[in-house]
Amino acid sequence: MSKLSDTRIVFMGTPHFAETIVQSLVDAKYNVVAVYTQPDRPSGRDQEVMQSPVKIFADVHHIPVEQPSRLDASAQETLRALKPDIIIVAAYGKILPESILDIPPLGCINVHASLLPRWRGASPIQNALLAGDTETGITIMKMDAGMDTGPILKQTKLPIDPSDTTATLLPKLATAGSELLLSTLREWLEKTLEPTPQSTEGVTLCQLIEREDGKIFWSHEAETIYNRYRALSPWPGIFSFWRKDASLLRIKFHSIALQKQSPETHHELGQVFEIGDTIGVATARGTILLNEVQLEGKSCVSIRDFVRGYPDFVGAILE
Repeated sequence: MSKLSDTRIVFMGTPHFAETIVQSLVDAKYNVVAVYTQPDRPSGRDQEVMQSPVKIFADVHHIPVEQPSRLDASAQETLRALKPDIIIVAAYGKILPESILDIPPLGCINVHASLLPRWRGASPIQNALLAGDTETGITIMKMDAGMDTGPILKQTKLPIDPSDTTATLLPKLATAGSELLLSTLREWLEKTLEPTPQSTEGVTLCQLIEREDGKIFWSHEAETIYNRYRALSPWPGIFSFWRKDASLLRIKFHSIALQKQSPETHHELGQVFEIGDTIGVATARGTILLNEVQLEGKSCVSIRDFVRGYPDFVGAILE
């Protein structure tokens, strides 16, 4: 290869995190010959068919897009025809079979949003927040047949702020991932970088995040509940149920805060009570302070506006 800019790159990714990564490659004038992303899918209450952020970006920049539903023999033949020198992957959402990993002569490189071997698998950002981690980072690794088990090329650490949610941490990691990829890619293409096997210690696996994971259990400590809120914001969000008269109403908590100490006055688990100028909910230890809530089928409102409309909410036991 005469120049780094001649290197034929196929990029594989789907969400906004991946969009930031591929944008950095385009901005750096790398030769992205195609992008692979998840097929368009219906989303939201109206089930409107949505394109991935990576597809939208590629269309704007006139980069060919492939969206195979399966990485079968036909999809692999299409990929081979692109003659990629290297494949770069960031939150693609599909596991690459070994037959694809063997296609590019310079291998497949993954941008992973954790400090591997901690949080292998999907949703590493959410899992770090769920666990209350105070530090995370980016790992650039050479992919192998395992789930995020390949040797490490480079890593960079990033502190997690106590107020960080997935919504705030994701763009920080995407920016860090873009910067680390560009420095790593140049060294990898110039063959001045040696992969390092991952440690066999400290291995943790991500749990799959599903919509019902947002259900709050008030028998947990307030800090655990707050970490769940941080991890699941903006999707799927956290919620609880209010048994009002003969109805069981679902309430989503859009914004909450944490008070680690329990109040001097005893309250039942899940009981809603006034605490100073705000409204709290009792937990096993500490209090969850409610800022913004949404009753199912209604708009999101401040907790004070909600209580004005539903004064009997104070004193209720949430389930």
